[in-house]
Amino acid sequence: MARIPRSVELTQVAEWDNGKLRRKEDYLAGEEPLEIRVGGAPLSVTMRTPGHDRELTAGFLFTEGLVQRRAQIVSLKVDSQEGERNRGNLIEAELAPESAPDMEKMRRHFFAASSCGICGKASIDSVRSRTLHQPSQDLRLDPEILVGLPDALRSSQAVFGRTGGLHAAALFDTRGELLVLREDVGRHNAVDKVIGWALLKDRIPLASTVLLISGRGGFEIVQKAIVAGLPVVASVSAPSSLAVQLARELRLSLVGFLRGRRFVIYAGEERISKSSREAGCA
Repeated sequence: MARIPRSVELTQVAEWDNGKLRRKEDYLAGEEPLEIRVGGAPLSVTMRTPGHDRELTAGFLFTEGLVQRRAQIVSLKVDSQEGERNRGNLIEAELAPESAPDMEKMRRHFFAASSCGICGKASIDSVRSRTLHQPSQDLRLDPEILVGLPDALRSSQAVFGRTGGLHAAALFDTRGELLVLREDVGRHNAVDKVIGWALLKDRIPLASTVLLISGRGGFEIVQKAIVAGLPVVASVSAPSSLAVQLARELRLSLVGFLRGRRFVIYAGEERISKSSREAGCA
């Protein structure tokens, strides 16, 4: 019988520690390909950590512009046929007729993105062509809430705690309450999972939430956040130059180096409001 993909694998390793070598068991983050098909036709293959695959697929279809609302996703079925090598690694998406994509055009797009990476000006132009809307300007976030989010993220990373090898993406409300957290070997997959969670629960746009990611804030992350209506994206590492350019153009608040009691605001400073204590000292 075919093996079911798992998010964590157990393996034997040799550990060298201060001159002594010993054998032990260790955990590895799972990584397997997920093939996404639409209407029976292959669309994309992504390397991901198994788990929450329907959310990943929904988020991918939404952030890549194949669907614009939850109702356009008729079904998401995991292929579970016995005996197939691909068991559990295939998602079949059925979309509403008006959402049926030009499969040849979409395959060329995703192949180019995966083989040569995202290229600056062309990518910005492609985002503009999708007529994305600026996130809500109403949200205000207390810096004291913001600096507490990384601890909440780390304490909820179940698989990372065992493997040390996963990225995480999480949605928080403006009080700092964790709404959802997803982990994956791919940072963009983790983001698609949380956005897919929101889409399947009809919570798009995410106008009153904050996205926190465990790694750097790249262009693709900012693009996906804007599609989902997220007004604030924060990361514990640095953003890329293209991510900053896109955030400033579409007025998304982008925060980097969120560590301890320090962070850097690269765009959208107006949403990061002063706490009452800071306002009194101004």
